[in-house]
Amino acid sequence: MTGSKLPAVQRLQFFLSESVWDPEAVNARRLELLRADPVTAPHRGGVLVIDDSGDRKDGTATAHVGRQYLGRYGKTDNGVVTVTTVWADERVYYPLHAVPYTPAKYFAKGKNDPEFRTKLAIGAELAVRARAAGFTFRAVVADSAYGDQDGFRGELAEAGLPFVMALRPHRGTWARAADAHTPVEAARALAWGGPEDPGDWRPVTRTFRDGHAETWRAADATLGGWGPDGARRLVVATADPGTLPDKATWYLVTNLPRPGGPHEADSPHPAASLAEVVRIYGLRNWVEQSYKQVKDELGWADFQVRSDVAIRRHQVLVNCAFSFCWAAWFADHPPQHGSGIPRPQPGRGERGAARRRPAAGTVLAAGAARGARLAFPVDRVATLVDRMVQGAPATAAASPDQLGRGRLRPAPLYPELTDYR
Repeated sequence: MTGSKLPAVQRLQFFLSESVWDPEAVNARRLELLRADPVTAPHRGGVLVIDDSGDRKDGTATAHVGRQYLGRYGKTDNGVVTVTTVWADERVYYPLHAVPYTPAKYFAKGKNDPEFRTKLAIGAELAVRARAAGFTFRAVVADSAYGDQDGFRGELAEAGLPFVMALRPHRGTWARAADAHTPVEAARALAWGGPEDPGDWRPVTRTFRDGHAETWRAADATLGGWGPDGARRLVVATADPGTLPDKATWYLVTNLPRPGGPHEADSPHPAASLAEVVRIYGLRNWVEQSYKQVKDELGWADFQVRSDVAIRRHQVLVNCAFSFCWAAWFADHPPQHGSGIPRPQPGRGERGAARRRPAAGTVLAAGAARGARLAFPVDRVATLVDRMVQGAPATAAASPDQLGRGRLRPAPLYPELTDYR
């Protein structure tokens, strides 16, 4: 393995694998600084995004490694999956916690072992941990991998947490024979006579990362025990109620009550209009932007470590670098009253579309060479900020129809800094 014995590599390996420092304590301090800074302080208008992401790893010696589905690559492969939480609003987003998932094969009794935790259980624990750490949010949001799970939503509700989560269009539900049995059937049962006769659908405005706005339609639908006046609402949002296009239609379940509904008075959560539910879920896509930056720019998966503690330390350091980039950006570009943060170029997340390069003549972090190396981030501040600025937060998040299915291969670090294969 070329360069694995070089002093620079050995220093970083020792710092991650052999030195004595607590990654949880470092992360707690990072979150404390984020809470204390007015430009990154959490508020009740933001969201907490739960997701998981996998990285390929060779062999069997690395902690948590196993053959499992890796969303980053869209297939089952040998790798490590980490459950993450991200806090986000329309201006700023940053990771909170990260916990590697340990496959059942590592436990004596497999999935029946009391120490085994599913990704869903880890996600629910992280949501509670975020609240305990002082991070307020309007709702917990997640895609259908989490939203489809009744037990997961039940854990959040039992913990007193609001949520807005996606459902698969054809997720089956018990209902009477004549009623809708899937979210898409419930959507098709709604009245729609065209733009001049909208029936059950109400207009909602969505503003995308590139600055353009679209008028979507949203409605409360009924599916089994879910409905406008139930403890759970099924909200459908789409660019076209007539055709319900796959890439521009959301099926959302939420425990936020309808304004004026029978649950508004006794709900622990403020009521949410259709437009508010759509806004909340639209912020979920920032987790994809976050993955692009921590993985493709800051080296989350590039440096080879094997032990559990080394993996956790490395992930904490990457998240510190991410947060440091925000601090450096805001130091030079303090937010002005009434003005937003510069919009990002469309980026690629776990399954996102290819990003665009800055227009000719644009100067970002002048004088900095590209190719920052995670091992020595302090003396390459400008380069790290350069990469972050290209994907800086905007006034709104991208929609699913703007996100393609391609994947971006991270650029490898220099050989003397890694033995990653």
